[in-house]
Amino acid sequence: MTIQQLEYFLATAEHGSFSSAARSLYLTQPSVSEQVRQLEAELGIALFARAGRGLVLTEAGRRFRPEAERVLADLDRARDAVADVRDLRGGTLGFGMFGTASAYLIADLAADFRRRYPDVRLRLVGLNSSEVADQVREARLEAGLVVLPVDDERLDIRVARLEELVVVSREPEHVAEPVTIEHLAQLPLILYDAQYGADDPMRRQLLDRAQRANITLRPVIEVEHIEAAVGLARRGLGDTIVPRSAISRQSGRGLHFVSFDDPLYDTFAFIARSEAPLSPAARAFVEIVERRLERVAEAALYAGGMSETDQ
Repeated sequence: MTIQQLEYFLATAEHGSFSSAARSLYLTQPSVSEQVRQLEAELGIALFARAGRGLVLTEAGRRFRPEAERVLADLDRARDAVADVRDLRGGTLGFGMFGTASAYLIADLAADFRRRYPDVRLRLVGLNSSEVADQVREARLEAGLVVLPVDDERLDIRVARLEELVVVSREPEHVAEPVTIEHLAQLPLILYDAQYGADDPMRRQLLDRAQRANITLRPVIEVEHIEAAVGLARRGLGDTIVPRSAISRQSGRGLHFVSFDDPLYDTFAFIARSEAPLSPAARAFVEIVERRLERVAEAALYAGGMSETDQ
């Protein structure tokens, strides 16, 4: 049974003959009659009976007609639903963001997207990159922006940009010159993403450097969110490490920052399931993220030109 057969059946029922139905559909009469005959053969019963020079519905045809109308109406509704998503007039986008994005990206991204596509519901989930990757892989989120490295099983990964990590302190002497991994080990270190520990991409990079230098990094405080880490650093309880863009937005007065002697970078990347094409909403959101990241990078370059006392 096909949609075409249902359409031809309903046209014939409405017009009372194959020839009239064919004219309404801009088809030939044999095309219509053959499809209706195939439908009757599949159902195993006649849907029309001859009445003079026309056709009338049999009892089976009368019972079948409202069901055929319901199927086509459901199909129209399904097409409308898809059109809403296709044309960004409806639907929901679930997108994951690495945890520190809450400090300097999520609010602006949400505002940008809502201005452009007010009819699309947006679900932005801020998690550690490793968990964003898991949720995208499990189809709980459609796509995400993460910090590499993550487990890439069944994921497509596209690098978006690099973001320099800097050491932040209230004490100018702690960041008077580029920081070595050995010097970092001597500082009262505050790290965020406490729940994820060694699974956090930034900590994995730090651990690699520390192991190669045969030293151990032991944070004095671990917290969950970057805002808390920066707040504690501002109170002089320790030093932390953040993306340069984040410190340019979050630090304010009383904080100073410096690069690592061997610059350390977060690698931002878009991820999606390998077997699933992105929806129009996801593609539109990715474009907005890319533009926003460019603006953030420009702001970070400006901040990088400031002196420590400016911070």
